[in-house]
Amino acid sequence: MAKSNLKPIGSHVIVQRSSAADVSKGGIIIPEKGKEKPKEGKVLAVGNGKMLEDGKRQAMQVQSGDRVLFSSYAGTEVKVGGEDYVVMEESDILAVIA
Repeated sequence: MAKSNLKPIGSHVIVQRSSAADVSKGGIIIPEKGKEKPKEGKVLAVGNGKMLEDGKRQAMQVQSGDRVLFSSYAGTEVKVGGEDYVVMEESDILAVIA
């Protein structure tokens, strides 16, 4: 990703979804339409935080490079330069994978 192309604002983050498995645990090849979208990805960029009522910014809890879990319907899928990304609120992230 060319980071200059997408820069999140406020409490938004840019996530690149992990790729879906091509083969099930039992060895069955899964067709493209049958694949479930992974609920895991890598944070590529973070905004500068949510603006609070007192004019200060709330610090972001995630940072670039974090592997995160998110809900199935979190964020908005976008395609930039042939790559797929998900733009979501930081609050849509359920956990950081350690």
